[in-house]
Formats: sequence, structure tokens, C-alpha cells
Amino acid sequence: MIDRVLNLTKQLVSIPSISPMDLGCQKIISKRLISLGFSIECMDFHDTYNIWAYRGKGVTLAFSGHTDVVPIGNDKKWKFSPFVPTIHKGFLYGRGVSDMKGALAAMIVAVETFVKKYPNHSGRIAFLITSDEESKATYGTKKIVENLIFKKEKIDYCLIGEPSSVRYLGDIIKNGRRGSLSACLYIHGVQGHIAYPELADNPIHNVLQFLLNLLSVSWDNGNKYFPPTGFQIYEIHSSSNSDNMIPDTLLVKFNFRFGNSISIDLIKNKVEKLLNNSNVKYNIQWKLFGKPFVTKPGVLTDVVKNVIHKKCGIIPKLSTTGGTSDGRFIRKISPQILELGLINKTIHQSNENVKISDLKLLSVIYEEIIKTLLL
Repeated sequence: MIDRVLNLTKQLVSIPSISPMDLGCQKIISKRLISLGFSIECMDFHDTYNIWAYRGKGVTLAFSGHTDVVPIGNDKKWKFSPFVPTIHKGFLYGRGVSDMKGALAAMIVAVETFVKKYPNHSGRIAFLITSDEESKATYGTKKIVENLIFKKEKIDYCLIGEPSSVRYLGDIIKNGRRGSLSACLYIHGVQGHIAYPELADNPIHNVLQFLLNLLSVSWDNGNKYFPPTGFQIYEIHSSSNSDNMIPDTLLVKFNFRFGNSISIDLIKNKVEKLLNNSNVKYNIQWKLFGKPFVTKPGVLTDVVKNVIHKKCGIIPKLSTTGGTSDGRFIRKISPQILELGLINKTIHQSNENVKISDLKLLSVIYEEIIKTLLL
């Protein structure tokens, strides 16, 4: 099995499918699935390639993943060419090897092994694959799910191959994700000469107390599924382009990562109340990237935890930390979603790599989960 997983991973990693490009990855995957008797539906939108594949009928276990990768960054920091998969000291190096072409390969090989052993299995195995996860996520999984809802499809269990593990393969399972809400706040003042502040109105000075107040807010205490709401300012930019000019506008961008202990409206209302109390002239634009979702302990969590304990000898922890994922879209058609993948230590970094033995082990874990749920 390890050679099959390794070879497929190398084949996929060698394709420079920087998001939202696919460049043939899904053709490779489709060909292998068709040989197993899968039906393939291509759901392409604009520059995004998507696949919905399925085999069998009944209770549905879907695997979800993406063939796109992030850019390589500074190529001089790579030990090996990022799109020439290279084995070094028991690790495979290459862009996308852990996020998430290695997991995709492990899924495919797990299903191949299972179907060859049990060609008349009960239930349905499905794949939901996109090339638009690492960029705007506009025409990828979101669109697939919209189509599946229109067709009245249902997914009982979904495994997403995002790199969830931290120190050891399987030590962390993502059973949900926090919501993400961003704001672009424009503070308005009066432009003027920096030596004559009495003739101007500095928006930077005016907003400082508001920002301090915002930083001091305790939004919630979290709960057993989610940590407390997090707040981060990630950009401050003024309209001034001169050393001796007070700007007339200041742009402040910030983001909230929140669970289900607080509502989106409550966050917005608190921020705008602080703004109004600060007597600043402003306008604010909000953008919701995703709502929080969680899979509570049940059949899927029990099965996955038991399989990991059996195959890895560890008891995994459930977590909802990290960024958003395509699970925020899939939650509309699947009540039980978990993210289980490779170690995330080097994702989006130079010299992204994965332990070769983990590729085989992940495929074994996936196969055992299939057997437990569908046999």
C-alpha cells in the first residue's frame, strides 16, 4: 500500500496546481475512481474544477478534499524544487504534500483497497473534490453543495482530509471550526499640515481610544466546543503619502474568530456601540467568511477515535481551532463532519513535507473507518 500512496502523492505533487488551478489532478483521480465503478459528475464553474463522485447506494460516507495549493513563496528557501517531489531521510518534500495531496492519495488508495476486498459493500462512498479551497472558495465546494442541495442529496458522514494532526498522526481531530467575521473600518478626519494640527482633525489620534477599548473587550468565555472569541487587528493604513501631512482617512482592518457562544449581530452591535461612544466619524463594512459549526460526539466521532486508537495507539483530542475550512459549506448537507489528515507543521511553508510512513498509516486509518461505517 505504501508504494501506491507514495506514488500517487508524488504524481499529484508534481502538478503545480496553484489555486484555483487544477491542471489535471482531478483527471488522474477520476480515472482511478472510474476504474472502481464510481460515477463522476464534473461541476466546473469559471476557473474552478470540481468533482462529485459516488459508488453504491444508501448511507453515504463522503471524502472531501482539494487539489489546489498555495504559492511556493520564496523559491530560494526550498531545499528541493517544490514541484519535484523529493524523498529525503524518510520524508517526502513538495508543495501540497501535506495540504492536502497526501491525504487525497491516502483516501483514493484506501477506497481502492476497500472496494477490491468488498466489491458488494453496503452504503455509498462519495468524493467531493475542488480546486478552489486555498483562494476565494467561491466556485468550489460552495457550488458543489448548492448543486447537491438542488438534487436533494444527503451525506451522512463526511471526512475532510485537511492536515489536522499536530505532533503525531491522528492526535487531533477537527470536529468543527470557528466562524470568521472581518471588518473594514474607515475613520474620517480633516487633512492638514502636520505643523498646524489645530487646523486639521487627525483620524489616527481620534481612533486610538476606541481601539484600546476594543482590545479590552471580553467577548465570551467559550464553551466545551469552542474557545473564547478571538480578536485581531491585521492592518492599519492612512491616506497620507507625505511626512508633513495629517491624513483625512484611516483604514483599520480586524477579524473575529468566534464560536456559538456569541451571535454575529452581537459582535457587530458591540463594535458599533463603542464607535458611537467614541464620537469618531466612521463607516464600517463587514464581511462574513463562515459561521461556526460543530459535530458533537456521536457515531462518526466514536468510530474515528476508536480507529485511531487501534491503529496509532493514541487517544485523539477533538478541536475546533484553526482557520475556516470547506466544512462550513458541507455542514448544510451533512450532520457529521470531521477533519482528519496529516501533520500540519509545515503547511503553507517552504520545504513542506510529510513523513512517508504517515501516508500509508493515514490510508490504513481511512480504510478502517470505511469498513467500520459501511460493513
